[in-house]
Amino acid sequence: MGIYALMFALGALALRFMPVVPALWVQGVLAIAVCMLLFTGRRHAPLLAVAMLGLCWSAWQAQNMLDQRLAPELDGRVIWLQGRVTGLPQWQTDGAGQRHVRFELEDAVSRRGLLPPRIRVSWRNPPVIQSGEHWRLAVFLRQPDGLLNPHGFDYVQWLTARRIGATGSVKAGEKLEDGTGFAAWREQVRSQLLQAMAGHPASGGVLALTVGDGSSVSRQQWQTLQDSGTVHLFVISGQHVSLVAGLAYGLVVLLVRVGGWPQALPWLPAACALALGSAYAYGLVSGLGVPVQRALIMVTVVLVWRLRYRSLASWTPWLLALALVILLDPLVMLQPGFWLSFAAVAVLALVFTGRIGRWRGWQILLRAQWAVAIGLMPLLLATGLPVSWVGPLANALAVPFVSFWVLPLVLLGLLLLPWPVLSSPLLRLAGDSLQGMWHLLDSLVQGWPAWQAALPAVWILLLAAVAAGLLLLPTVLRPWWLPLLLLAPLLWPPPRAGVPVGQARVWLLDVGQGQAIVVQTAAHALAYDAGPAMGGMDVGESQVVPFLRGEGIQHLDRLILSHADADHAGGAGAIMAAVGVGQVISGEPLRHGHWQAQPCSEQAWQWDDVRFRQWQWRAAGNGNAASCVLLIEAAGERFLVTGDLDVAGERALLQAWPQLRVDWLVAGHHGSRTSTAQFWLQQLRPHSVLISRGRYNSYGHPHPLVLTRLAHNGIRLYDTAHDKALRIDLGARQPLWTMGQKPAFWR
Repeated sequence: MGIYALMFALGALALRFMPVVPALWVQGVLAIAVCMLLFTGRRHAPLLAVAMLGLCWSAWQAQNMLDQRLAPELDGRVIWLQGRVTGLPQWQTDGAGQRHVRFELEDAVSRRGLLPPRIRVSWRNPPVIQSGEHWRLAVFLRQPDGLLNPHGFDYVQWLTARRIGATGSVKAGEKLEDGTGFAAWREQVRSQLLQAMAGHPASGGVLALTVGDGSSVSRQQWQTLQDSGTVHLFVISGQHVSLVAGLAYGLVVLLVRVGGWPQALPWLPAACALALGSAYAYGLVSGLGVPVQRALIMVTVVLVWRLRYRSLASWTPWLLALALVILLDPLVMLQPGFWLSFAAVAVLALVFTGRIGRWRGWQILLRAQWAVAIGLMPLLLATGLPVSWVGPLANALAVPFVSFWVLPLVLLGLLLLPWPVLSSPLLRLAGDSLQGMWHLLDSLVQGWPAWQAALPAVWILLLAAVAAGLLLLPTVLRPWWLPLLLLAPLLWPPPRAGVPVGQARVWLLDVGQGQAIVVQTAAHALAYDAGPAMGGMDVGESQVVPFLRGEGIQHLDRLILSHADADHAGGAGAIMAAVGVGQVISGEPLRHGHWQAQPCSEQAWQWDDVRFRQWQWRAAGNGNAASCVLLIEAAGERFLVTGDLDVAGERALLQAWPQLRVDWLVAGHHGSRTSTAQFWLQQLRPHSVLISRGRYNSYGHPHPLVLTRLAHNGIRLYDTAHDKALRIDLGARQPLWTMGQKPAFWR
């Protein structure tokens, strides 16, 4: 049975690495081939048939999801719709004190057209919204879209995994019906928990452990959890569900051992039933999210396997759980948590299965943390996730503390919620314990942030995976030097294929309504602008910093901030905190005095046979016009970026540099009509213009007049809103490459 489960899973998971979903006729051919293989009578034909069946299943499910996305004719329109709030709304307050809520709608309907089954929306300064309520809303609808940069978070992939077919922002709304049933009960539980934990700094942790609501965990607390590798403790998943089931199972076993269990009642079925019931009850309270569903399936398989008196040392339960999870929802393959959770269980099974001798509790705990840290490292590197240096130690302390002290307190407090006098002290004790744990984790990660390495080559990752597997085996089964030899390319990677002398690699990152450019030469790196930081979201931290770390850029020789507007300079603080910066240049140095920014004086320099030149309009009357201009020339090929320089500034620049010609031009002010004049284009004669902007920005960028000018001059347009991150190998005279060209079936 296990081999068939494995083949089905492998066939289904193959879709994850395909650029497109196989066409319907291809799926039909595969289905016919499955039938033919089943009747051939050959020994291995059924295995191949099951694998092909898995591929057909995942392809069919993925295509159904893509077909249910928002229709193009409704994209970017405000329409009235009705729907039911599902899950717990996620409340947040930004730096300006404004309240935001994000929630999902199910069964949405509109007279304007067919809507996706699930929609994710946000609402600024909204009324009270609770789970299960029916609302009539005016929503600005959008097709699934998001920022896309190398080594960054793929929002569209996340939406697809959750089967969300559209996003939107609410403009107005009215409640049609109060929430009822289970959804309203969960909302009431959250309200009671918030009331019991009112004002407590660790209230977010308690909510995360009970109802699965992590929105109240502060940004700093999340950062501490990430740097210490303990995020999994506050995302309800297999560990929590398994622990609840284990506590219930252990209670029956304890009664049996002390003689308190009725001999007439078989203890094993009762233990399995109580464990399963407890796990499902906890899963319901937490909202039955995808990780919880995955954990419940695994717990169910293990308990049924145990009920049949089968050995848990077999890999069959793991394979059956894997196949069942994929059967219920193949799109979980798009979630890193799916791969990490099954890999973690596999690592623990490999370490603890078939070992001779009895291990003590502290040995089991330390070996488990060491094994998971070693076993998951290649997978973390392959998926671009950060690796915590102090993870094994932090988990060795935090896992038993949360599992055997905090979680029981929280669950007991949850059960006693109808009696606040009893529940409130327990919940606040759990909160105090969590706050103490956060202080301990803060001290551990002080100066040791999570490490996000540049993506290694495939062959290095494969060697690292083999080395991790060998390290997990008993010492007698492997020579000590072999894993170290295999890990050597990861610990001391060979030099990356860098930028040749005389060329520059220019990245115009996808940062939405803002701008961030990274330039690399053979031995130097420069950033021009840092991305926006507005409304509580710092794109410099979420997009630019992961890109720099993923590309192996640990030091910027120069950070140029064109001017001080938040859409250009907002992310500078996060960048300077993450990587070393040699010199900060600003078009408005007085507004960046806290960074000891130097003024944008007109100067020229050369790095690795690549020429750079700065300029600023001294007669500028505002911050936009004072933008620092940068010209880069490599092997005669030129790239020009002017920040938010206006038409008058463009005229002044041409007077200062009368013979200026460029190949690549970044449109000024994100394509606004105040820049990129006709005389400017005629003088510069670029063959391509690049625009950095948000797809649904409220400014109307790029302006139709600018687009008309580009078309009139025969200039090719590249737009980060559609093309995503853009890369130019300046000096190579090669076509521009975009992240939009990177194939993935969900985009």
